[in-house]
Amino acid sequence: MVKNQNSQRTCPECGEKIVGRIDKKYCSDACRNTYNNALNKDIKNLIRNTHNRLRKNYRILEELNPNQKKKTSRERMMGKGFDFNYFTSIYTTKTGNQYFFVYDQGYLALEDDYYALVKRER
Repeated sequence: MVKNQNSQRTCPECGEKIVGRIDKKYCSDACRNTYNNALNKDIKNLIRNTHNRLRKNYRILEELNPNQKKKTSRERMMGKGFDFNYFTSIYTTKTGNQYFFVYDQGYLALEDDYYALVKRER
């Protein structure tokens, strides 16, 4: 279908008349950016919030485990704001133990609400 050259196209963001190329969708870069930012706002917030939680967990593990291996309590981790729902990977050993990692900092649940903190070697 061929569009009539005289047909008026309008910007989906501001409603202004679009002048220029036949395939142009927005009247300006500002309108294109505003439209797409609004469209992607929710997913960007989810990603930003998840990344912030992972970064906070990483800093806490790094602070509590300066020497690559240490034991600490769940209470101490949570007292610093650690969120056990956010981690980047799980490593299961041959014996079935599960280490949860935030990048290269990991933890393994022990008895009595204690955790073994480890750092994965690169």
